[in-house]
Amino acid sequence: MKIKLISTSDVHGYLAPTDYSRRDNIAPFSLSRAATVIHQLSREDTADVWPIVIDNGDYVQGSPLTYFIARHHQEAAPLYSRLANCNHVQAGIFGNHEFNYGLDYLDLCESSRQYPMLAANIHDDLHRTLFSKPYTILERAGVKVAILGLTTQFVAHWEQPHHIAGLHFEDVVATAKHWVPKLRQLADVVVIAYHGGLERDPQTDRPTERMNGENRGSALLAEVPGIDAMITGHQHRQLAVTVHGVPVTQPGMKGTNVAMITLELDRNHQVTTSHPEIYPVADATPNTQVMQLVGPINDQMEDWLDTPLGQINGNMLVHDHLQARLHNHPYIDFINRVEMAATGTDIAATALFNDDVPGLKQHVTMREVMNSYVYPNKLAVEAITGADLRAALERCASYFLLQDGHVRVNPEFMHPKLRHYVYDIYSGIDYTFDLTKPFGQRVVQLDYHGAPVTADQKLTVTLNHYRAGGGGNYPMYQTAKIIRRLPTDMTVLIADYFAQHPVVNATQPTNFQVHY
Repeated sequence: MKIKLISTSDVHGYLAPTDYSRRDNIAPFSLSRAATVIHQLSREDTADVWPIVIDNGDYVQGSPLTYFIARHHQEAAPLYSRLANCNHVQAGIFGNHEFNYGLDYLDLCESSRQYPMLAANIHDDLHRTLFSKPYTILERAGVKVAILGLTTQFVAHWEQPHHIAGLHFEDVVATAKHWVPKLRQLADVVVIAYHGGLERDPQTDRPTERMNGENRGSALLAEVPGIDAMITGHQHRQLAVTVHGVPVTQPGMKGTNVAMITLELDRNHQVTTSHPEIYPVADATPNTQVMQLVGPINDQMEDWLDTPLGQINGNMLVHDHLQARLHNHPYIDFINRVEMAATGTDIAATALFNDDVPGLKQHVTMREVMNSYVYPNKLAVEAITGADLRAALERCASYFLLQDGHVRVNPEFMHPKLRHYVYDIYSGIDYTFDLTKPFGQRVVQLDYHGAPVTADQKLTVTLNHYRAGGGGNYPMYQTAKIIRRLPTDMTVLIADYFAQHPVVNATQPTNFQVHY
């Protein structure tokens, strides 16, 4: 028998083929294009060829459409599970972003599903049905395939507590060590579908990131015998590799690729060969059935995106993202102003999340806001010390490398996953980096209200909830230090700011300097 393990991951709500930058944009990705490829790969479906489709998480959050549905049209939320049914998904996995709008909303998103959601390492104190299945076993022609579902154990470090009340995210390796031997007794083939990635290079086995537990795919493959195939995600990488003899895939993000692992079984139901692949979707025609389901709510959302909000006096467009991160930028300063206005603090930080952030045009619409501020972040006010602030700034300063007199981005922030969102720029303080100095010694000036910041000085700072929980390897920021949370999404706070300030001046901030 030939088993085809076909998967999507990190679609992030890009259902129609558009990036939403313009109403007429046509993008080379989307679930609708991926659906066509899935159907092509699944076309051969017999007693001897068995396609199994798995969605590996981060499905219901990430695009302007997902925000529009969650905040304005929750009655449309079952669309996600209906689309998964169209693709004949046979198992779903929870990604970390599945929890961004709370558990009631997640339950609504999955309310039309004809497949199980798998949550082996999620313990639910309330025993809700949504998290009740650690695995599923599928059977055809006497062959049994077990799929174990795992979610990155780092969710609790990032997510707002009330969104995951009653849930506990357990160590994925310990969970797999418990379940895989049992599944080997129950099934012929054992597959792990893990919303997490590889923390080591597949060829050299060298660490590719800080070993903090966010991604533990390499440890799973090294420490848990009996895995026949592993589907990964979360890192947005494009992978089709074999690690420790196990085929591994990861299909990128936004539906840019469909991944497939082909397993050949002998008459004794033993895996004899395996082959991982990824299939780009750029040339695939969007699936008609998917587009018919998505079209009505997508059209409403496009109208909403064109809602005018306010006007910029000056230039708030971002043309050179590295230079913006090196010298600060009017758009970054504006976001920090919104944060400080919302919380009443006079220190705030934000990131220029990726190199696609356009900034704001002169006549601002919701489209510009959603395309520039791409995460459903909420704000937290944190009580810290001057030492905490300096340590955070040293972490920021490590984003840059100085090579032959030229500033480059540290590869740690580029590979294996682009993580520009880990680098913050602050308002409300005056600070200077000296890139000629070693990591940990680069903050050469740090002033607050015109005076040097002391190590034991008490400060309050506004951060997004991800950073406030230490996300991005900022251990000086901790949930225990949060003194106040705002329940409103940043995009709403930005729109509210324009309602109060219809004309906003774009000014180049001067509080941050870099020497090199």
